[in-house]
Amino acid sequence: MRARHLSLVLVAVAFAALAAATSLAQNQPAPPQADNKPSASQPQNATPAAPKSPAPPPSVTIIGAREAHGVLGRDVRSPQDEDMGHIVDVIVDRAGVVRAAVIDFGGFLGVGSRKIVVDWNALHFGHVTDKGDSITLELTKEQVNAAPEYKEDQPIVVLGAAGSLKPLQFDP
Repeated sequence: MRARHLSLVLVAVAFAALAAATSLAQNQPAPPQADNKPSASQPQNATPAAPKSPAPPPSVTIIGAREAHGVLGRDVRSPQDEDMGHIVDVIVDRAGVVRAAVIDFGGFLGVGSRKIVVDWNALHFGHVTDKGDSITLELTKEQVNAAPEYKEDQPIVVLGAAGSLKPLQFDP
C-alpha cells in the first residue's frame, strides 16, 4: 500500500512540474518584433520567417524502482556460476534496437582482459533491481574464451546462444 501511495505522489509531482513548465512557457513575453524592411543582404522578394511556436511539453513516464535498473558495469556469470566478466557497453542497430552487449572478459584486475560481444538474447536479467545480483550469460566460459576480441570500427562478431543470431545490417 505504501509503495502505491509513493507511486501516486511521484505521478502527482511529475504532473505538477509539467504544468508549471507549461505555464512558464505561456507567460513568457513575446520576443521583440523585427521590422519587415529587407536588409541589404536580404533580397526584396524574401518573406520573413514565421514565428516559432513553443515546443510541446515532454511526455513523462515513471518506472518503479523495483521494475528496472541499469546494466553497465554489472557482473556477468555463466549458468554454472563462473565469472564471465562485466558489461561495459551495449550495441544497438541503426533503428536503436539493442542487439548485443560488450563484456570485458578474463584477466586479473583489468590486466589481460579483452572485450567480446554477446547476443543480447543470450543474457538473462533475473533480478535486475538488486545491484548485487549478476546477469546470467547462456554460454560457457570455453565458448566465450574462444570468441574473437571486439575492436571498435571493425566488423563485430557477436557470440550467441544456439540458433538465436541474426546478422547486423550496417551497409545499405
